[in-house]
Amino acid sequence: MDSIQSIIGGKVYNSTSGRNSAVFNPATGEQIAEVGLCSASEVERALDAALALQGEWGRRPIAERARMMFRLQHLLEQRKEDIARLISREHGKTHEDALGEISRGIEPVAFASGMPHILKGEHSLNVAKNVDSYSLRQPLGVCAGITPFNFPVMVPLWMLANALVCGNCFILKPSERDPSASLLLHELILEAGFPSGVFSVVQGDKEAVDALLTAKGVAGISFVGSTPIAEYVYRTGCSNGKRVQALGGAKNHMVVMADADLDKVVDALIGSAYGAAGERCMAISAALPIGNEVADRLVARLQERVKAIRIGPASDAESEMGPLITQQHKEKVEGYIEAGVKEGAELVVDGRGHKVAGNEGGYFLGGSLFDRVTPNMRIYREEIFGPVLVVVRAGSLDEAVSLINAHELGNGVSIYTRDGGTARNFMQSVEIGMVGINVPIPVPVGYHSFGGWKRSLFGAHGIYGPESVHFYTKLKTVTARWGETSGSGGKAEFNFPH
Repeated sequence: MDSIQSIIGGKVYNSTSGRNSAVFNPATGEQIAEVGLCSASEVERALDAALALQGEWGRRPIAERARMMFRLQHLLEQRKEDIARLISREHGKTHEDALGEISRGIEPVAFASGMPHILKGEHSLNVAKNVDSYSLRQPLGVCAGITPFNFPVMVPLWMLANALVCGNCFILKPSERDPSASLLLHELILEAGFPSGVFSVVQGDKEAVDALLTAKGVAGISFVGSTPIAEYVYRTGCSNGKRVQALGGAKNHMVVMADADLDKVVDALIGSAYGAAGERCMAISAALPIGNEVADRLVARLQERVKAIRIGPASDAESEMGPLITQQHKEKVEGYIEAGVKEGAELVVDGRGHKVAGNEGGYFLGGSLFDRVTPNMRIYREEIFGPVLVVVRAGSLDEAVSLINAHELGNGVSIYTRDGGTARNFMQSVEIGMVGINVPIPVPVGYHSFGGWKRSLFGAHGIYGPESVHFYTKLKTVTARWGETSGSGGKAEFNFPH
């Protein structure tokens, strides 16, 4: 059985906390590894190592850091297959889905490779007589990332690419459910030429998280996870003087207009609701068809397609959907399905009890589909994070927009229509951070920024792109006077130069 450790100061570190966590293959239910969980004092050890390097790393020429990031991009492309197999082994997602995760993780790395241009700053000549003003952005300091199980490579890359290239040492606390990918990332970062120690991996649980949130030397915290934990991370980190971006959960809607191409809608919903077994913060989990006639046709088509989803392990190239991450999470999702039935929703397709031949011990759950769901039901109000799609029938677009805007979560939304005016009005009126128009999963490309509204994001900055650069740097503005060769003759200045 594998033993998974941390990387502190560029070296493999075996935790002496005496606490371990089992790592399972979700497709079989078998334990495949054990990860050592760091104590608070061991997190401090990682922080001390980062602080010792922070000054020198922050002063490295930006062109050097960018060249390292460019090499990392190349290495990630080269090792895609190896990384994908590692993701599938511990997370359970299909091989193609894992490859897609890596591709979306590489985008912000490519963006970070152009950082010399992005960090140029601004300069104003002669803002007053012989006075110039200019601005620059300097490293924030040692930063930490706390990442979720569902994207063990993509989300860390979303954080560390800009953090490192902006001149910050970075400590990653990955999920203990699928920790091995973090060690491979460290290997590739070293191979790309980054100095040993600027990137550390601290394996751990809540004790490690709390240590990072309260340690004096951590300047910034990036987090992705559920909304309750995101709020906890944000409040705790901010109260300890840190800059925090904490991305929480989602209840992403898709509005289906009467003029939409229903074939494309069904394809989009099958992929966005059931891909990665619904364990995505950008999964579409609520469909809002406008009018009963559209709803009836949509549900009828979805019913057959949901039943036909090929469910199996990543080792089967034909698999379209893999298992859930743990037995506990599978039971939690099944509990939501039972709650929906009890609250009166119509269970059109029941995914419970699904078995995969040869993988009977795996955490597999079939796709589930609910119709006639109302906004007061738990399966609508809460993020299920599983392969469950709910259909909420709306009488008009205005009603659909009101439902979406009333929800406490505001991560992503999509609309399917052939009418440009309808789409434009929807885009402007909906109170959501990321909007898709005839696009099922509106994740921005790496040179824009990712982030929701309301209780889907705590903090002022998105997780990658230009917003992330502002998060990982501090603005400094300089006002300088040059060119005067003699003093003022003893006359004091009481006014601003003009």
